[in-house]
Amino acid sequence: MQDATPSTPMTTPPPYFAAAPGADIEAPSHVDRLLHAAIGRVTAGISPVALSLAFSDWARHLALSPAKWVRLAEKTGRKTLRFQRYAGQALLEPGTAACIAPLPQDHRFDAPAWRQWPFNYVSQAFLLQQQWWHNATTGVGGVSPHHEQVVAFVARQLLDVASPANFIATNPEVLQATVREGGRNLWRGWFNLLEDWERHSSGQPPPGAERFVPGREVALTPGRVVYQNRLMELIQYAPAGAEVYAAPLLIVPAWIMKYYILDLSPHNSLVAYLVARGHTVFMLSWHNPGSLDGDLDLADYLRLGVLEALDAVRAIVPGQAVHAVGYCLGGTLLAIAAAHLARSGGDQRLRSLTLLAAQTDFTEAGELSLFIDESQLDFLKDIMWSRGYLDTRQMAATFQLLRSRDLIWSRLAQEYLLGRRPPMTDLMAWNADATRMPYRMHSEYLLKLFLRNDLAEGRYQVDDKPVSLGDIRVPLFAVATEADHVAPWRSVYKIHQLVASDIEFVLTSGGHNAGIVSEPDHPNRRYRLARHRPGSRYVPPELWYQATPASA
Repeated sequence: MQDATPSTPMTTPPPYFAAAPGADIEAPSHVDRLLHAAIGRVTAGISPVALSLAFSDWARHLALSPAKWVRLAEKTGRKTLRFQRYAGQALLEPGTAACIAPLPQDHRFDAPAWRQWPFNYVSQAFLLQQQWWHNATTGVGGVSPHHEQVVAFVARQLLDVASPANFIATNPEVLQATVREGGRNLWRGWFNLLEDWERHSSGQPPPGAERFVPGREVALTPGRVVYQNRLMELIQYAPAGAEVYAAPLLIVPAWIMKYYILDLSPHNSLVAYLVARGHTVFMLSWHNPGSLDGDLDLADYLRLGVLEALDAVRAIVPGQAVHAVGYCLGGTLLAIAAAHLARSGGDQRLRSLTLLAAQTDFTEAGELSLFIDESQLDFLKDIMWSRGYLDTRQMAATFQLLRSRDLIWSRLAQEYLLGRRPPMTDLMAWNADATRMPYRMHSEYLLKLFLRNDLAEGRYQVDDKPVSLGDIRVPLFAVATEADHVAPWRSVYKIHQLVASDIEFVLTSGGHNAGIVSEPDHPNRRYRLARHRPGSRYVPPELWYQATPASA
């Protein structure tokens, strides 16, 4: 759908921003909210109060833990001796085995040049220091788990800033390229930096994204809009071939993403794959909200989105229950809809449910939970209040922080020091085509689902009545990905404890997006598959992982 044009930031809230009855004894002051919003634009939406509370909790408990001091001092001594022994051996015997190995996901020091003097000393000293700070920020008695995670995360971010891979003088790959190219790599990197700054300032997509225009290079499966309302458009894709399945299929993407994530290039389009095999596919395309849409809430997304789409599909294909597919937040919303429809016991609109990287229990929501607590949520709500929506740059900054080693610092070395632009891909271009989220809806999602876990614990209400995932009886297919930072697979796995129906659970390699959209027979993908029947014994995720072999 066409984007709503954002207006200038509001200085006074419209009526729909008033507190719900009984929600607040006294509504927050406009002055307070405007101050928080102004600070948030400087801090990328992070509440300084939330950070100070976390560090105060950690520092005070550490100050009262003398045994922890002793252990840290012992670790300092042992690491110093280990490094000195390694340094001496490496000087006399080049090729000496490293005294500490990077974490499996850390590829900054993979190049052979890092194993040569003096860069082997630099990288090993950095990794030892990184390990020491992990020990210092974790395992302090009395610190709340959330505050411990925040402090450890911030410590990692600060250490990553100081990584030797980020500086010309301490990065052997950059030095070799500079000598080999006579400094042209740095010259290219400088122009890359200028181009990125100009595009960021003007709101343009990253270089190369313009080659992936929906309808020309991506989102090529023929379809037409068959229904629309204030919140969404419903696209229908006609089946191909002589044989056509009777039951239609409805895909509900997350409102945080553009619909064509599942219709990228022909080789990795789920829509094209299904259409070619005789399925009648419908896809929701969410409206990209502006400042006038701040009153949209989760109930609107349920009714104007999923439920109206189901009614429209059944009107076009009468007499058939629908196979429903939900991706990410769209899967969470679809699970709410399924529980709502199942509550009466007589609704037959759904034939099956497929959840792709979708959480229904948020107790182990991964590193995104670092940015969500009562203080942070209050701060974030005021930032959204000033505009009426959550800005795309705000969300992009959060996801970049979660994977800063790959998305920020590795990019710095590759694009600005080595002067190498990675080729733009369809998935990267789609990722840059971000969407906004309405103030009220996103506030409700973070508070009710993410922070309070109302859905999994039976408190989430539709029509003033709580819904239970345990009422769902249709067969369920759930897919999670091993390296997912948005919906960690152990969190997705919790669906086994919530739904009393047949469940097929697939764990695939890859991340939140690449692990889902990768085409069949992708050479770098593997998966684990298990089936769970009602009444079967529950198997904890770690035991299931160990007992289930991976298939290519």
